[in-house]
Amino acid sequence: MPLSTLVQSFPWYRYSKKLCAKIDNPRCAGFFTKEESAARGMRLVEGTEGFVEEGNAVRLYWLVDPTDGIIVDAKFQVFGQSVLIGAAEAACELITGKNYDQAKRITADLLDKHLRERSEEHAFPPETFPHVNLVLGAIEIAAQECLDIPVSATYVAPPMPTDIGEVVEGGYPGWDLLDIEQKISVIEQVLDQDVRPYIALDAGGVEVLNLIQGTDVVISYQGSCTSCYSSVGTTLSYIQQILRNKVHPSLVVVPDLSNTQFH
Repeated sequence: MPLSTLVQSFPWYRYSKKLCAKIDNPRCAGFFTKEESAARGMRLVEGTEGFVEEGNAVRLYWLVDPTDGIIVDAKFQVFGQSVLIGAAEAACELITGKNYDQAKRITADLLDKHLRERSEEHAFPPETFPHVNLVLGAIEIAAQECLDIPVSATYVAPPMPTDIGEVVEGGYPGWDLLDIEQKISVIEQVLDQDVRPYIALDAGGVEVLNLIQGTDVVISYQGSCTSCYSSVGTTLSYIQQILRNKVHPSLVVVPDLSNTQFH
């Protein structure tokens, strides 16, 4: 890509507030040493993309469990535009607790959704996409260094990110005035934004079947979620927490387990 594309500056007012916060206060900035990884019994994996000479570069450091491919911790170092900090920070948050195969399935869209303030507004301005792609490239390179590690067939997805984003005080505006189809539409929008992208990393899905008496959200799991015990545990709790905070505090999520392998 042209050097001018990578070194141009970006106006902060076009970043989402979440992206700005990640840039201002990155928690994953830094690196691991071989001594640290050995002391924790982990494999140290690095993935580098970009070139300092060209103005932008990112290096990811993973501590990977050699028995099942789980990324137990992640850090980064970047050189260049500030947006690299936010993108690398978001990536480290999303991949920690995932296995390397899931990590390489993270997309630019998922990083963007993770840092959006509103579902219709992108966190990253279009001109920053090449920088986001540098981070994704570093993830791919790091994942390639893990291919000899067997991914556990009994892997159970951990809880999704604990940061549920902006909480709508009192629930979705005018919720009680909506008819059932409108309410389900609101629920679908929240699931599209805050739940489905993360479940998809585990090759799973969730479908809304019904809304009973305006409070009970009946859902059905799809894909790997049908055989994952976290579907009735941490994943279910997360979905309910999201809907209560962004739709209405009275909502209760009820899973239809008829198509699961553990009902």
